[in-house]
Amino acid sequence: MKLSSPITINRFILFKLPSAFFCGVRVKSFDGMSCKVSVKYRWINQNPFRSLYFAVQAMAAELSTGALMMHQIQNSKHKISMLVTENKAVFTKKAIGTIIFACSDGNRIRETIQKAIETMEGQEIWLQSIGIDEHGDQVSKMEFCWSIKVKQ
Repeated sequence: MKLSSPITINRFILFKLPSAFFCGVRVKSFDGMSCKVSVKYRWINQNPFRSLYFAVQAMAAELSTGALMMHQIQNSKHKISMLVTENKAVFTKKAIGTIIFACSDGNRIRETIQKAIETMEGQEIWLQSIGIDEHGDQVSKMEFCWSIKVKQ
């Protein structure tokens, strides 16, 4: 499945990441260089403190980076494996309402993939996704270390 639009990525989520889909994680915008993913605080994704469960925030944030990674890998026309090897998170405010997680590191991803292809060595790249609430306030910042390797 070619991941090139919010519709195709959301279909991918339904079939390959059903827990994220049922928690309300959805791609809102995608252009190959940036990706915005939304999730709305609801009963199914709550924590005991009446806000969005941290793991649901992580699913949305990771998707904003992972969708870009998968798209750039597909565009490279090479078989490349990808895996999250580390992550970091900072939570700055209760996440209630609709939260948008955004990553705009498409160019850095493309450069890292090109380096992996040229050197045939595994590469790592840290990608950041910022979660913003309906009032424009940052609720969390997530970082994911993606490891990629060209398959031979």
